[in-house]
Amino acid sequence: MKWDWNAVSDFMPEFWHGLLVTLQILALGSLLSFTLGLVWALLMRTPSRWVRWPVGVVTEFVRNTPLLVQLFFLFYVLPEWGLTFSALATGAFAIGLHYSTYTMQVYRAGIEAVPVGQWEAATALNLPRRRTWTAVILPQAIRRVIPALGNYVIAMLKDTPMLMVITVLEMLGRARLFSQQHFQFTEPLTVIGVAFILISYLASLLLRALERRLVR
Repeated sequence: MKWDWNAVSDFMPEFWHGLLVTLQILALGSLLSFTLGLVWALLMRTPSRWVRWPVGVVTEFVRNTPLLVQLFFLFYVLPEWGLTFSALATGAFAIGLHYSTYTMQVYRAGIEAVPVGQWEAATALNLPRRRTWTAVILPQAIRRVIPALGNYVIAMLKDTPMLMVITVLEMLGRARLFSQQHFQFTEPLTVIGVAFILISYLASLLLRALERRLVR
């Protein structure tokens, strides 16, 4: 089969639009997963079992059900209860919620890796509990978990094509639509494959740079 550069040229406007949607989903999903994951991790350390038990049930349920099922539920079931959101917002929320249950475990490991002496020093200085967390524990814990969090960013990127099932036309969705309309599959799908590799590689480089900067 001969490579058709005209097909690539014709596909590029669709590609850039899909890339923008993909990056929006990735940014929103990452922000939600990192923030909500930290909230879950802190709630699981509260003394009250009336807080820990519901949080544990919710996070286990979300983590152990497929992302695809969650997408269908949020987009097709919630509107029957009067809760309707755009496909893009629903997709970003679903990815962020799903991966927050994984980042929660990353944060938990980071917090537990902080030396006991740091807790004891904060207690000896009579620091308030909130100050202990914000000034002593979390800065050290987050530095330790940046590589693991970065891995989940890349995993979220690779899961964005699932959003096609709720009508979000990200990169792969645009390629699929273009291929069906023009009966040319090799060029658009190859472009998308290369784009995913490049974005993943660039993301890994940025995360390594950030890790080195924070470790200083």
